[in-house]
Amino acid sequence: MDGFQIRTLILTMIYRLMPKLIEAGKVYIAESPLYEITCGNETYFAYTEQEKAEIMEKIGGRKFTIQRSKGLGENDADMMSFTTMAPDTRRLIQVMPTDAEPTERMFDVLLGDNLAGRKEYIAEHGSEFIELADVQ
Repeated sequence: MDGFQIRTLILTMIYRLMPKLIEAGKVYIAESPLYEITCGNETYFAYTEQEKAEIMEKIGGRKFTIQRSKGLGENDADMMSFTTMAPDTRRLIQVMPTDAEPTERMFDVLLGDNLAGRKEYIAEHGSEFIELADVQ
């Protein structure tokens, strides 16, 4: 899914430099929609491919437009205000302090200096995440 690279880097920075924020439950991830689908006077926002499919089924054969968003940086201010910043419509994921040790090991594997270890991990586990890949 889009934005995971930047999300991972920012979370790594917070985890390494300000772990007390995570321990206190003060870190959240704001999700932005992947798709904006407009049909007539109605606008739908899909955050996953499954939500997009459900909306498309609901629309049926009616005419629609669909816009793909690559992440927060591509959204205009109005869309950000409505979807990502508005308390009634936003989706937040709280970053929890549980499993700190396995998380640190994963950060080291994916973002550390051990290139061979990272390649080995991806070769062994990459297929588990293929449905999340954005290969359009």
